[in-house]
Amino acid sequence: MANENPDTDRQSPIPEEERETPFSDEELEHFKELLLERRREAKEEIEQMREQIEQANEQSGDDTAYGVHMADAGTDAREREKLHLMIARQQKYVGYLDRALERIKNETYGICRVTGEPISKERLEAVPHTEISIEAKRQEKAS
Repeated sequence: MANENPDTDRQSPIPEEERETPFSDEELEHFKELLLERRREAKEEIEQMREQIEQANEQSGDDTAYGVHMADAGTDAREREKLHLMIARQQKYVGYLDRALERIKNETYGICRVTGEPISKERLEAVPHTEISIEAKRQEKAS
């Protein structure tokens, strides 16, 4: 898994004139806070889903006076499967957020990996973990 503590400060800051990012230190700090908040929210959602799975597992193991209908058991299994898939998706998202935090640390954040051009601030506000500009995304969809 990626860096478990992305909130660590940069070791040796690169002078603004030598780095690739088009953003100032203040803007990078803003994006870092935005990414950390989204990461925290995603981790909370993962934990909530894990708790739901645990509760469902406990309930399915309960011996009650009433038998469990096969359809109910199938529905429960399907719900647990959906939760596992949602957890995997959130974990992937956390990985994207961690990589974006690493780019902030390396001061390469905000550079499109396809075109090498700066990604607009508006796009990064909407999708702060993105690695490609809107133009590159359009080209990607067109091909």
